[in-house]
Amino acid sequence: MAVRVVTDSACDLPPEMCEELGIEVVPLTIRFGDREYVDRKELSSDEFWRQLSSSAVLPETAAPSVGAFEETFRKLHDDGADGIVCVNLSAHLSATMQSAQVAAKALDGLCPIEIVDSASASMGIGILALRAARRASEGADVATIARELNERRERQKLFAALDTLEYLRKGGRIGGAQAMLGSMLSIKPIITVEHGAVEQAGKVRTRSKALRFMLDRVPAGKVESICVLHSGADDLDEFLESLRPMVEGAEIAVGHIGPVVGVHVGPRAVGLTWIEREG
Repeated sequence: MAVRVVTDSACDLPPEMCEELGIEVVPLTIRFGDREYVDRKELSSDEFWRQLSSSAVLPETAAPSVGAFEETFRKLHDDGADGIVCVNLSAHLSATMQSAQVAAKALDGLCPIEIVDSASASMGIGILALRAARRASEGADVATIARELNERRERQKLFAALDTLEYLRKGGRIGGAQAMLGSMLSIKPIITVEHGAVEQAGKVRTRSKALRFMLDRVPAGKVESICVLHSGADDLDEFLESLRPMVEGAEIAVGHIGPVVGVHVGPRAVGLTWIEREG
């Protein structure tokens, strides 16, 4: 049997794509006050966004347990996997990587497992998991896939334009006065992921400028693979139309931002992540 690929639910890969490519997803948990849900199993992305819009408190997320990863690894081994590559949410953003690493040690000598830090979030994880699954289907071994992912991670970029500062305020990332001023001025923050951590990439005054900011950073004609991420953006189709001519020939995977990332970015966010071609 081929190498199997595991990731976590912060990847924001569409469930049907995971099923088609045989990608196993280990869920994080989401807490709305005293109510706790297992991501994807007890709480869909659509239901999360419905609850978030009416919730008085900002939900919290928690990494999967070591046991959740170990159970998944053992099941894949028992099903005949030659090895496992597990791609996870940045270690700077979550304890998810640590859980996966501890679980892998429990299978030492039983099944070769490579744990890869995506140094990213959302479809930044997903784009690497997709690469891993496709290489596994071609017969690549665990070490080769892990090496290719680590190398591509260095050529990966992610940008996201947020529609509101409200969720950064609720999460304590900025003060209330700054959020109010930003809303009055229609400021749209743009974030990026650098070395596994979320950083500010820019601030513009309109949504159209925010979307253009991201498109202007795509190296037209030099993209190996690309993904779009969004949280219910009503202008997504228009954004995709602008993007397609710049990455002609490259498949564009689209992921709906779920609870793990959605807590921080809020609704109507749009993002791009890509891997640039070598050279």
